Amino acid sequence: MSPKKIPMSAVDRAWLRMDTPENPMMICGVLTLDQPISINRLKRTLEERFLYFERFRQRVVDQGDRAYWQDDPLFHLDNHLHQIALPGKADKAELQKLASDLNSTSLDFRRPLWQMHYIDNYEGGSALVVRIHHCIADGISLVRVMLSLTDKTPEPRLKRVATKPRSSHKAASTLQRTLHRLVDSTHAATDQARLFLHSMREEPSYPLKLASSAGGVAMDLLKLGLAPFEPKTDLKSPLSGRKQVSWGEPLDLEEVKACAKALGGTVNDALLYATTGALQRHFAANREPIPECGIRVAVPFNLRPLNQPIETLGNQFGMVLVTLPVEVQDPIMCFRQVQENMNRLKRSYQAQVTYSLLDLFGRGPDILERRALELLSRKASAVLTNVPGPKDALYLAGSKLTQPMFWVPQSGSIGIGISILSYAGTVQFGITVDKAIHANPEEVMSHFRESFQALSHLALAGRSGARARKASQAR
Repeated sequence: MSPKKIPMSAVDRAWLRMDTPENPMMICGVLTLDQPISINRLKRTLEERFLYFERFRQRVVDQGDRAYWQDDPLFHLDNHLHQIALPGKADKAELQKLASDLNSTSLDFRRPLWQMHYIDNYEGGSALVVRIHHCIADGISLVRVMLSLTDKTPEPRLKRVATKPRSSHKAASTLQRTLHRLVDSTHAATDQARLFLHSMREEPSYPLKLASSAGGVAMDLLKLGLAPFEPKTDLKSPLSGRKQVSWGEPLDLEEVKACAKALGGTVNDALLYATTGALQRHFAANREPIPECGIRVAVPFNLRPLNQPIETLGNQFGMVLVTLPVEVQDPIMCFRQVQENMNRLKRSYQAQVTYSLLDLFGRGPDILERRALELLSRKASAVLTNVPGPKDALYLAGSKLTQPMFWVPQSGSIGIGISILSYAGTVQFGITVDKAIHANPEEVMSHFRESFQALSHLALAGRSGARARKASQAR
């Protein structure tokens, strides 16, 4: 008997079908560690915590108009975990070269869609390069899954698990699952009706607010469709499918917080300004005219509660188009414009709209999705992720995690991915660029730090000046 097939959700299927030779739909991570680790201990950790999620033992069965998850009858961890060594000096340049090559190489669709490469000789320590297909889960979920492999101390207690992980799908018959879905749907409908009646009693104007929300969703859908295409810059070129990966030295998170506080903004506002300033410097260094109306980046917006543990994977996020005002040269004015753009997006329904569109595309024909994807990808120059990470340093199989980096894939004709991740009091910056795009990833990474430092200097100088004026007036 062949293993049972589980239908893939429409949204996950949409990400599956976005996979192209130019843009493989992989989330790629690089974890650097302060010392080598035992490969056997790493395997035990993966068996205990990673393979707990059944998706990592399942392959995709694509049957044209439908896709399924199915247990891989020949699954073996050694097909997915590889131990290798870096050539030459085994330094950052060699690791970036390896990550670039792996980030350009598609996964094997005959097996579960993930791979790990353990490098045992990186700068006196070691590193782990991870690739996972986007159809398994969204970036925020997978970052949390990868961090769940770590511990707060070097010596945790590991428990060996059974050969097969727990699976609610196998514990219930088809009839039981159907009944559960009917009961859940009935309860959900009853709860919604009760909530609506309660809202009517407490607030008579609730139906008008509901209608206003529906109007807001419709308006944001219209705005998304009518948004102009991105201006022609060297950031938009036909893609080669070969990636260049780079990451910079981290920023001090307390410095970022101090800068944001001095300007009356958020850490996210300060980091988005740093991105804007880095692209400004890129255009200036390449003597390219700066677009007069800015450029847009596609930013994933999480729709999954962060305070809930991840019991199941899958994609639960929408995308918002954020305008970066690269045409505004004054750092403070540019920061204010970034802040205003973000506040406007927070009041919109754009993330919910794009999630619903992904659900719709996943249910429709392949040609519809590709046409829509091509249209939407022409409205952004890059994908940018900003993920909050753990506040304290973590350990993987006994070795301290010194620098984690993750990149989400770029869809359609987008060839740049920018990653921001906070970790242990630092902010990590990384970038992946298609080789056909005329942008040096190392130089762009240096621009991030320069951009933030310029803003921080003005912000803190302004705060010191304000304090001096207040002290003078008091006297």
